[in-house]
Amino acid sequence: MRRCFVCAAAMLAPSVRALNFPGGRQRLFPIACGSCGVLIEPDADPERCWRDLAGRLAAPVFVPDPEAGYGLDLYTLRSAATRLGRGVHPLGEADRVALLQPHSLRAAESALYDLDGAEQRLVSLGVICRAAERDSVLAALSAQAAWTADVAILLDGPAAPARAVPVPSFAPGAVRVAARPLAGDFAAQRNALQDLARNAWMLQLDADEALDPATGARLPALAALAEAGDVVSVGLPRRNCVDGILSDIYPDVQYRLNRTAVRYAGRVHERPVLPGGWPQSFIALHGAIDHTLTGTHVRARSQRYEALDPGRGRPEERDALLQPYRA
Repeated sequence: MRRCFVCAAAMLAPSVRALNFPGGRQRLFPIACGSCGVLIEPDADPERCWRDLAGRLAAPVFVPDPEAGYGLDLYTLRSAATRLGRGVHPLGEADRVALLQPHSLRAAESALYDLDGAEQRLVSLGVICRAAERDSVLAALSAQAAWTADVAILLDGPAAPARAVPVPSFAPGAVRVAARPLAGDFAAQRNALQDLARNAWMLQLDADEALDPATGARLPALAALAEAGDVVSVGLPRRNCVDGILSDIYPDVQYRLNRTAVRYAGRVHERPVLPGGWPQSFIALHGAIDHTLTGTHVRARSQRYEALDPGRGRPEERDALLQPYRA
């Protein structure tokens, strides 16, 4: 098994984690996914594991099987459930504590609900782009009007305050365009975009990224799910397509759905800084960000990023991005 049967990350590694199942049985698992956290037996059949997990996620209450070839705590179950458009409710105080303190010894048990039709939070959409990309970004916005009523676009250019622009399907004033110099600092640009949001949550995209409207439609419910678990940042898988070919760097999780008070750090390869560390984030698996790249851009990007922030340009990522996806 090269990839995780839950999140598809190629991050399986030796583990010393254990889980305590209902009835008092404890099991040690020798393999764990470094992305979503699921625990796996070495001889486990990934397809059988997913069929079993998916069946249990379809029920009103998730009950673990202490004999299965996998195990998970409630933190990991929350991410797994989103793959099927479902959310989790801790059954009691012990489960809530386990959710807030991953990765717990307590095997996951939880009430389950459908994200569609569930409680929601208002989510803004933000896009950073170059001035030359402004029109193409505006042209693509109408598809997102079903899930957001607030859009901010931040151009790389001479500083200019936000001004409303008309976009079909959006109410007057819903879409605004501002500008500030990027100046080689992506975190500062994202933070400035966060400050333009009118809502407590914002999803950020780049001009060369796209989001299926069906994926966007569940973001307001995900924001509510996050708040219920003291989470301030939600990661989405990103599909990198280089010259039309899916890259082996997948799921390439991008933490782009954030409380607007969250700040990014890092001039390049920027990431949100969470006051409570990584337990205040989780990965949602109900959809993905689509990232369109050219091989020429990939080859030049690492050198450019290294010049902007020496030691953090990730030149090794160039070759990985150019490698076609392997299951």
